[in-house]
Amino acid sequence: MEDIRLTEHFMLHEFTRSATAIDMGIDNTPPSAAIDCLQILCQQVLEPLRRRFGVIRITSGYRCDALNDAVGGVKGSQHRLGQAADIYISSVDEGKKMFHYIRQHLPFDQLLLERSASRRTRWLHVSIRPDSRYNRGMAIEDYPAR
Repeated sequence: MEDIRLTEHFMLHEFTRSATAIDMGIDNTPPSAAIDCLQILCQQVLEPLRRRFGVIRITSGYRCDALNDAVGGVKGSQHRLGQAADIYISSVDEGKKMFHYIRQHLPFDQLLLERSASRRTRWLHVSIRPDSRYNRGMAIEDYPAR
């Protein structure tokens, strides 16, 4: 798969790499419509977030249907469309600062500060729809992941 620069600081491979896909031999190459959505996500949310907080590490971005199923993603996941990204957070405080910054300053469809009870890990999930008129603005600061 050709690597594509989505914006100044984000490359396509950051949103498609997956240890699960590699281990299971899943081709996680996104269609052009998903790449377009990832570019919008980067332009409108991730680049402004990077300017404010520094380097952003994506832990999950685009997921083809097979990969989404393999990782236990919900059927209607926006990851499948290239509209969502999960961001690594080094601490709960950092996650809360990012959460509140996005909530107050940036467009979004869904914003979840997620936590995994089993591994005690947290990450920030953010999504945006290509047509901002359809963004729900749903924000939950302490969301228990499956």
